[in-house]
Amino acid sequence: MGTDQHRSVAVAEPAWLNPRDPAQALGPDGRPARSRRAPIWADVPDEQWDDWRWQLSHRINSLEEVGAVLNLTDEERAGLSADDKFRVDITPYFASLIDPDDPNDPIRRQVIPLGREQQAFTAMMEDSLAEDRHSPVPGLVHRYPDRVLMLVTTQCASYCRYCTRSRIVGDPAQNFNTREHEAQLEYLRKTPQVRDVLISGGDGLTLAPKLFEKIIRGIREIPHIEIIRIGSRVPVFMPQRVDDELCDMLAKYHPIWMNLHFNHPNEITPEVSRAVDKLTRAGIPVGNQSVLLAGVNDCVHIQRSLVHRLVENRIRPYYLYQCDLVEGSGHFRTPVGKGLEIMEGLRGHTSGYAIPTYVIDAPGGGGKIPVMPNYLISYSDHKVVLRNYEGYITTYEEPTTYTPHDKAACTYCQHDRPEPGQSGVLGLLEGEAMWIEPKGFEELHRRGNTEAHRLQDPSKWVPFGVGAIEGQSGAPLKVLEAANGGQATGSPAKASPKKAYAPGEEPRPRDGEPTGSAHGELL
Repeated sequence: MGTDQHRSVAVAEPAWLNPRDPAQALGPDGRPARSRRAPIWADVPDEQWDDWRWQLSHRINSLEEVGAVLNLTDEERAGLSADDKFRVDITPYFASLIDPDDPNDPIRRQVIPLGREQQAFTAMMEDSLAEDRHSPVPGLVHRYPDRVLMLVTTQCASYCRYCTRSRIVGDPAQNFNTREHEAQLEYLRKTPQVRDVLISGGDGLTLAPKLFEKIIRGIREIPHIEIIRIGSRVPVFMPQRVDDELCDMLAKYHPIWMNLHFNHPNEITPEVSRAVDKLTRAGIPVGNQSVLLAGVNDCVHIQRSLVHRLVENRIRPYYLYQCDLVEGSGHFRTPVGKGLEIMEGLRGHTSGYAIPTYVIDAPGGGGKIPVMPNYLISYSDHKVVLRNYEGYITTYEEPTTYTPHDKAACTYCQHDRPEPGQSGVLGLLEGEAMWIEPKGFEELHRRGNTEAHRLQDPSKWVPFGVGAIEGQSGAPLKVLEAANGGQATGSPAKASPKKAYAPGEEPRPRDGEPTGSAHGELL
């Protein structure tokens, strides 16, 4: 081969790897990253571990099996030994994410029963959302005018201890069969006002693939059904279920949407990122519904980290639910004020599409009610009174006991550079800053840039109208003059013995007084 021919051969460049795409994360061995695997399953071949059917068939549920993975507390032993406990089943994948030595691990608290589950609490209900009352045929809940909830199974991959439908979920005797699925479809065919069907359960993704597709196809063949939604926690408990076969099947029946259920950042693993990537590449918009849970995510820093991780994985935070008044959930319940505090610490402090809607699923069957002025009628120390879109009035009983989030023990609260305003209104009243001071400009000099950056002058970056410059509020004029090269910032032509104000820290005018703009100062 000649020299010219050598020159014409293009040198293949290595494929570029997007460092921000969590679905492309690599492990130390250069292969796709994996989450931790508990020692008891260390010898399981990857081919089996990655098989969702293997994960389902090897779930742990007994005191002995769970005790082989986790170092159990006495209360956990009591919960696992209770005769009438809500069903326990945990996939090996999800159990492996739990810190075996931390009884307060947020994933552990969601799936390991405690003895206190058996304790009753004020306003506790078996069917807190009155779904059975709104069920025209078995398994179909028609609460809203144009959409229905279709329960296709009572089985899940794992069982959340705060489950809204614990009265039926997990009980094989309560499961729905093909005849009942057909009755649900027949109701939909005869109800043309229904345009949106939400498939839930249990969890439809635990069904045999052919049966699940049969149900989806039956819905899609109804002309007036526009949207099919799937509510599932299987990709959280068992991301192995989201394979090419499932995604190819779902893509045939668009438009399909899917809402997942993440409650804590620890649940978002490399396996989850790859599963969600498959769903979104199949054209399925993905959202998330969280439940506010004491001891799990009742912290604005945890919630902010969660929504950021969700958005990074192209998952839209959709709802933040107040915990329902369902049996066994008493120790998970928080005051409504905690949810309001979290929303206060998110709104404006992060991207709008990263902020969920905070809702209470109304006791007695009023549907989802946003916790906002139009719907919040009154709020006392023990009861919240709400109205729904129909004008239906309902009440939500506040918990009589609640252990506040332990900020000192929370790693999310100990961030070296906490975001401003994250403690809500109380923090602002106590003088908390509303901005983040830039850092690291000394690095510019080490890189050979000897000219001072304009943002090194605090007067250039302090935002207007959000409060005083920290440490300079009401400083004497000479202090401000010194900080500005001998010239007073914002001072009149004549020297004034009064205190001067830097940009953004001027006091508000008294009621009735004109603002600066009325005098033409800002025109």
